[in-house]
Amino acid sequence: MPAPVFGLAPQWLLSPRGTPVADVLVLSHPEQYERLRAACPEAAPTAVLAGDPCYDRILAARPFRERFRRALGVRPGQRLVLLNSTWNPESLFGDGGEVPDGGDVVAALLNRVADEFPVDEYRFAAVLHPNIWHGHGPGQIRAWLDRARRGGLALIDPLNGWRQALLAADAVIGDHGSVTFYAAALGTPVLLGAVPLHALDPDAPISAFMREAPRLAPDAPLLPQIEELIGRHRPLPGPAGFTTSVPGESAARLRKLFYSMMGVPEPGRPATLEPLPLPGYEPGTATVPLRVLTRVLGPGEIAVGRWAGARPETGSAPDGELHIAVHEDTRDVDQLDLADVVLRDGAPDDPRFGSPSIWTAEVLRRHRDCSLAAYVTGPSTCVVRVRGAAPLRIVAMPVTDTEGVSAADPAVYASALHAWLATGGHAPGAVGQRLAQAVADGLAVRTGDRLHRVRVVPLTPEEAAA
Repeated sequence: MPAPVFGLAPQWLLSPRGTPVADVLVLSHPEQYERLRAACPEAAPTAVLAGDPCYDRILAARPFRERFRRALGVRPGQRLVLLNSTWNPESLFGDGGEVPDGGDVVAALLNRVADEFPVDEYRFAAVLHPNIWHGHGPGQIRAWLDRARRGGLALIDPLNGWRQALLAADAVIGDHGSVTFYAAALGTPVLLGAVPLHALDPDAPISAFMREAPRLAPDAPLLPQIEELIGRHRPLPGPAGFTTSVPGESAARLRKLFYSMMGVPEPGRPATLEPLPLPGYEPGTATVPLRVLTRVLGPGEIAVGRWAGARPETGSAPDGELHIAVHEDTRDVDQLDLADVVLRDGAPDDPRFGSPSIWTAEVLRRHRDCSLAAYVTGPSTCVVRVRGAAPLRIVAMPVTDTEGVSAADPAVYASALHAWLATGGHAPGAVGQRLAQAVADGLAVRTGDRLHRVRVVPLTPEEAAA
């Protein structure tokens, strides 16, 4: 005997006397009515087709996708991957995900993210069902995901932020939850990390989607799977067609229904839904020690890749050099004395640090093995101080007139300068010559397939005096 269909079976829809518990059952698609009639014919007369207001709000907010991406700290050229889990034991966050290391599926997945994905080319966010937060508690959720959050993971509000994150995403790793299905309906590439087909109604659209969508290969590297998913993506027609049969009409249909139930005439003004709000800014600063792989490609041109996880192999980049960059606010405080680059971000006039010039001098005095200190003062600029030299400002040159921020974290440019200075040897004369060349010609910094041009300029006399 097949398992009852969640939400459509008699035990959810009928009272002990066999009568419908609800006056009206709102459906978004005629397909649902057919399944309702088969599963619980007694409740079928209460069904009303009124669309999906949640999905209509998402569709209406599509023009603001770039704003949502900027709110999550996603820079031009960077890809946002959303991890999504529903709430039952067979979900991605439960023990049903197809990832090695037993039942700790999300932890294993996030460890692979940290090891494989350069932080300047990929941004990750997680949307967990409200029942997960309720069942385990917010403190436990944040504790489980603490290392990933310090590595740059955005943990999305489960009630107010997930729609905006969904619109901002370039790809979704999910399961059989509704958020994953919404992603597919929007045409976003989806990779299934948990596929419990036995727990789903075989006739439901979600089951057809689960059978057709690409699946995570548990033992294969994750980065190539995401790149292939995005590069070869072709939207499946099912999710978009079955999410709602009346897109954009839910506000009008629902208001008409509610006023008819009250026996009151509708207002004369059009029915509307509340627009999705713009979330607060979340830059995604990584405070775990970053392993930085650099390669000098030519005069003043440096390729930089940064990882929040295990040390990358230099064999993947001939003649590559590794150094460690550590945010001053790191919990791994023992790594500060091992760092080649120490960095932080903040307002240039923050009185707690005196000034970027004062802070960089203090850092180099405190950490004797540090070669360069970098204070990120804005989305496109930072102040750096090389040991034995005066402080300088690195300023990104705009890529296009439409890109309001630099395409990379300015701390990347600090690591590029560190690598450029190291190529001429560590003698003071050689470092000074390289530094003078950087000031005269600027630098070209490559992250992934993007090239960023930056200027290296002295501070103003007032800034230097501070």
